[in-house]
Amino acid sequence: MFHRKPLEERIAERQAKLPPLKEGKHFEHGPAKFVFVALIVAVVLMHVVGLAIVMHFYS
Repeated sequence: MFHRKPLEERIAERQAKLPPLKEGKHFEHGPAKFVFVALIVAVVLMHVVGLAIVMHFYS
């Protein structure tokens, strides 16, 4: 349509121009990394707060 290449071809050309990924330095999906780290931090904080509450009431 409008003399443009199909979307798949444009994506393939753009990916071909990228440099090779470095081993161990790549997380495929940026927002997924953010959600993963946020969940880990939330779980750690909940455990610390819960432990502090239990120690306060049972000591």
